[in-house]
Amino acid sequence: MSDNKIPLAGVIGHPVAHSKSPNVHGYWLRKYGLKGHYVPIDIAPEKLADLLPRLADLGFVGANVTIPHKEKVMEIADLITDRATLIGAANTLIFRKDGRIHADNTDGYGFIENIRQTIPDWNPKSGPAVVFGAGGASRAVLASLIDVGVPKIMLTNRTRIRAEKLREDFGHRVQVIEWVQAGNVLEEADLVVNTTSLGMTGKPEMRVPLDGLKPGAIVNDLVYAPLRTRLLATAEDRGCRVVDGLGMLLHQAVPGFERWFGKRPVVDENVRAAVLR
Repeated sequence: MSDNKIPLAGVIGHPVAHSKSPNVHGYWLRKYGLKGHYVPIDIAPEKLADLLPRLADLGFVGANVTIPHKEKVMEIADLITDRATLIGAANTLIFRKDGRIHADNTDGYGFIENIRQTIPDWNPKSGPAVVFGAGGASRAVLASLIDVGVPKIMLTNRTRIRAEKLREDFGHRVQVIEWVQAGNVLEEADLVVNTTSLGMTGKPEMRVPLDGLKPGAIVNDLVYAPLRTRLLATAEDRGCRVVDGLGMLLHQAVPGFERWFGKRPVVDENVRAAVLR
């Protein structure tokens, strides 16, 4: 792509109309007065391998990737970062000038930066974490918690075998807890993270007893619709410090925007407001 072309980026998914990513990147493009466009790109799974390599020819410099393509793009990309390999999924693509597709995963980065921005004095090495869920988001969370030095992670999932698979992949710092016993280990946790869809608008609530949450613990729900889930409301009532899920969405977008448009954007209340509108 010649340098005088306006750079294009987007979010690839199926469906993709619900994505908030165009609001995020569109806000930053306007804020910084940059040339560029960011658009939703709906690609059916059976067409992904054919269409993805063609995007660079249309002027795309990169893309975010959402459900159901985050694993499949790993098979198509030419270069894959270590963290994307560890997580087993990619959410950020860079279309290089040499024609190769570079795949990365910034979900873990976004997760950690969200906590650090909300709770600046967080010390990840201070004590154990409890993580609910064993899906793709959980893999990103586990990788990043291990990376920043959390000493022990108690992982619980409604289907135990999926949690056991993650323990095999991520090693001895991950300990699997039965879902029905999860409430009993909360009193140990300095950090509690919900990576499941429980509590999301239209989904069942999380029924795990929360009376073991200790005051001062950090509780992070990756769900951001609603922004204040029952988990966060209960945690706040118990004196915990709460972190909503919207910040992770915003922070994970930062590295991609910087690579595509040449400016490192700032996550602040204004971009939060733009997304919530």
